[in-house]
Amino acid sequence: MLTELNAGDLQALKEWLKSRTQTIGADIYGAAAGIIDQVRAQGDQALKDLTKQFDKVDIDTLRLTEAQIDELAAQADPAFVKALKGARDNILEFHEAQKQNSFLLNRPNGVYLGQRVIPLDAVGIYVPGGRAQYPSSVLMNAIPAKVAGVKRIVMMTPPAANGLVEPNIACAARLAGITELYVTGGAQAIAAMAYGTESIAPVDKIVGPGNAFVAAAKKLVYGTVDIDMIAGPSEILVIADSGADPAFVAADLLSQAEHDPLASAMFVTTDAGLIRKVKEELQKQSAFLPKKDIVEASLANYGRSILCESMEQCLEIANQIAPEHLELMVENPMNWLGQVRHAGSVFLGYYTCESIGDYYGGTNHVLPTSGTAKFSSALGVDAFVKRSSFLHYTKEQLEQDSAAIQTLATAEHLQAHATAAAIRTPSITADDQKARAAADAKEPQ
Repeated sequence: MLTELNAGDLQALKEWLKSRTQTIGADIYGAAAGIIDQVRAQGDQALKDLTKQFDKVDIDTLRLTEAQIDELAAQADPAFVKALKGARDNILEFHEAQKQNSFLLNRPNGVYLGQRVIPLDAVGIYVPGGRAQYPSSVLMNAIPAKVAGVKRIVMMTPPAANGLVEPNIACAARLAGITELYVTGGAQAIAAMAYGTESIAPVDKIVGPGNAFVAAAKKLVYGTVDIDMIAGPSEILVIADSGADPAFVAADLLSQAEHDPLASAMFVTTDAGLIRKVKEELQKQSAFLPKKDIVEASLANYGRSILCESMEQCLEIANQIAPEHLELMVENPMNWLGQVRHAGSVFLGYYTCESIGDYYGGTNHVLPTSGTAKFSSALGVDAFVKRSSFLHYTKEQLEQDSAAIQTLATAEHLQAHATAAAIRTPSITADDQKARAAADAKEPQ
């Protein structure tokens, strides 16, 4: 089930991982662009027509009322509601700790400068529909936006057969504090959030996963609005030592393999015997999984085990791959955490399975994939704010700095920039500038 690789062949390993990435074809971009144009031209009617065309559902009203959301949420199983409330509380606590503060710096002569952290005005959350329902993703996308202070959060999801949404999705929306919920999906939902319709005001940023048409639409509207990321297939890399239970390792690899035939499950260890035992567990556990066919395809195509000479080599491989999920299933994992530079989220110890992070622990499960953890981060509060700087100068300070400002502007051949400073400080002549520059040159650096 797991193909064994040579630990020294990292380049081949990275090329193998890149092969999973599906390029969005020109036909999909063309279809998404046509849908966006239709929504921009026809507004609400286009959303209704496209929903009937793609989802086979007639909808009279796009937006669910708060009473409808509450009624649907009340139909959710009580045990599910209790679990989702626990998840919400944990996610809220973690993201509250991420909040950034504005700051103010004071300098002599009445000069002050700083930075303001300002929440976005409006954010759109896309929630996939169809056979898969992901209420956990509602929490993971909406709660950081709430914590950031976003006042308007729009949620869009394809309708159920009855023209509404599933109770679990409604429950998640309610627990996340979402009151503006529309039953439309696909590229048309992305277009509506980006450009607006008669009944839907546009947003400033769109987050949330979707199919290839949703991904294409997000790319096409980027620039009109911001987007979170275009996620690739899921992936996990487990680093395990000889103390790890092979059943635990296998279970965690399977937890990612069941997502998608393109999902990648990787296992790195210094214990050759552990590799053999994990393979046996994979055979045993996968036999009883409902998504057995998907699991087997994922492991056959993208399941890999690597035997390393040292824990340091295990971590080197992890940093080269920059996996979405990294498990340090080792004794004293905090001793090694500092050597992890590139990973979407890290899970520490023998009992911290990746599914804790997916659902309940509090860390966000919207993570960079396909090696992008080398330069990007998990979704969080900072994704829903912007930073604006400010600066105040007095006449006295400008008179001190005017010569330097004019010198720099003149060096860049931007005379109007230099004049903007000079006109405020007419007593600072060109000779003064040269004299000050000469004096500065004599000062020790």
